[in-house]
Amino acid sequence: MKYPLLRSLLTLGALALACSCSDDKSPNSGESSFVPCEDAWYLKDYSLLMYQDLKVTDLSGNEVGKLVPVQGTLVAIVKDLSGNTIIPQVDLATTPVLTGDPTKCNANPKPQPSTAISSCIDAWYLAATKNYLLYADLTVTDEAGTQVGTIVASSGSSLVNIVDLSGKPIINNIDLSKLPLITGDGVRYKILEPAFHLKDATGDYVIYQNTVVTKPDGTPIGYADFATNSIKYIDQVTVLTTTSNILTLPILAPGGKCVDYAGVVASSSSTNPVYSSSSVYNPPNPNSSSATPKSSSSKPKSSSSAPPPSSSSAPVTNQCPTIKTKGGGGSGWATRYWDCCKPHCSWPEHAGGNYSKQCTNKGKTENTNWGDGSICSGGSQMTCTSQIPFTIDGCTEMAFAFAAVPAANGGQCGKCFQLTFTGTGKYSNDANIKRLKGKKLIIMATNVGGDVQQGQFDIMIPGGGVGIFNGCSSMGWGSQGAQYGGLLSDCETETKYAAGKYKSCLTEKCNKSFANDEQARKGCLFLADWMGAAGNPEHNYVEVECPQVLKDKY
Repeated sequence: MKYPLLRSLLTLGALALACSCSDDKSPNSGESSFVPCEDAWYLKDYSLLMYQDLKVTDLSGNEVGKLVPVQGTLVAIVKDLSGNTIIPQVDLATTPVLTGDPTKCNANPKPQPSTAISSCIDAWYLAATKNYLLYADLTVTDEAGTQVGTIVASSGSSLVNIVDLSGKPIINNIDLSKLPLITGDGVRYKILEPAFHLKDATGDYVIYQNTVVTKPDGTPIGYADFATNSIKYIDQVTVLTTTSNILTLPILAPGGKCVDYAGVVASSSSTNPVYSSSSVYNPPNPNSSSATPKSSSSKPKSSSSAPPPSSSSAPVTNQCPTIKTKGGGGSGWATRYWDCCKPHCSWPEHAGGNYSKQCTNKGKTENTNWGDGSICSGGSQMTCTSQIPFTIDGCTEMAFAFAAVPAANGGQCGKCFQLTFTGTGKYSNDANIKRLKGKKLIIMATNVGGDVQQGQFDIMIPGGGVGIFNGCSSMGWGSQGAQYGGLLSDCETETKYAAGKYKSCLTEKCNKSFANDEQARKGCLFLADWMGAAGNPEHNYVEVECPQVLKDKY
């Protein structure tokens, strides 16, 4: 499941503030002398203030809880700092608003920040209704490093003011000499997209919407459980730490003070960076043979002009099997990958007794030691190369493959879906994609993950891109192409996006990269031949009964 980023929640909060039409703008006289720096919802019966950053305070400004919006509504739940519900339902549209006054608000320095607040370079720390970091270059950021304002001099005074990015005052009359100074730790955060940030005594965590958790340098170390607000190790069992609400954590965003944005711009057939839930990270070995293409002298003749080959182990039936639909479905698109890692459905905790094959010996020898680790985390188990996509002789408009399927679409290990290609593409509508129209791909789930988007089916194709979890460095193969999108993405850039040249380019690369592995070579050529070098084609999908030809290879 994809979880919404805090930014969308703030949008909801801003809308609710704008819609609050009550005339009761302030607490009763004598209840409190506290003046907020910014507008806040006022819960008179509970003597609480609620802010757009989702903090809940008492009338003295002490944080006592969090606001949890109900997505798609103007209703919210108030929880204490331990996650217990204080107020089960608050209608933000009718709750009165206490008007903030940045010229009078309580901005006195708070105690030295805990280790949870840090910066890559020296910064002053200011705690008011939210945490601010003030820098010598006059920028002001939130605690995750996203700029929210600037420092301006206070006329005729040694004090300074903070204004937001539009110039509106936030806090006035700040004495920098009285603020605690955070010494820069030099830590920078490499992110692929906006991510939640949690730092506590147990570690420094970058938490993505797709549940993957990484170190600041981008190395995956575990998964986030949004239901329990816990961070778990890569075994998805050992709890590393917990927090009150992951969705209210600060957000690391592109352009942040200590952020290095490593996002990948998708070409017409490359996939966006997607963390596969099937495995854990194994840094690629730059000295392995996967980084060096094999000599083309040993490649077979190009099959670009030949009819789509069937898998060497596919039955010769001269007809397509009857596919029985089970209902449900929708629309989406197909991506591709082959990371060599042990399949998600080969782990005992995921398979439910319906294990997908796993192999050793470079994907050639089946193994039933289900508890053994993945090659992507120092173990021995990997994807079997027998699970390449294939066709059946005499059945040209239908093919078969294994894939990572979205949990959001009811995916579970061993389920099957029929993808009917529409002739349109996610990023392009070139002739290759148009020629796919009407063809059907029957897939069986060997990987299931909340990281795969709704409607997206990530097809297992050798040379389709290793993604961030690269277990292929020990396979003895040649170049695997672009990290996201693989060999076809390389062909796109090399041909300057001339779609008519993709197939011949991809055929040559498949023959060269997999010259020493006939099974993997055929799997790679499936993308060139049956799919016609079409990248990220769109489809309509429906759940179906699994045909025997897929069950035999599962």
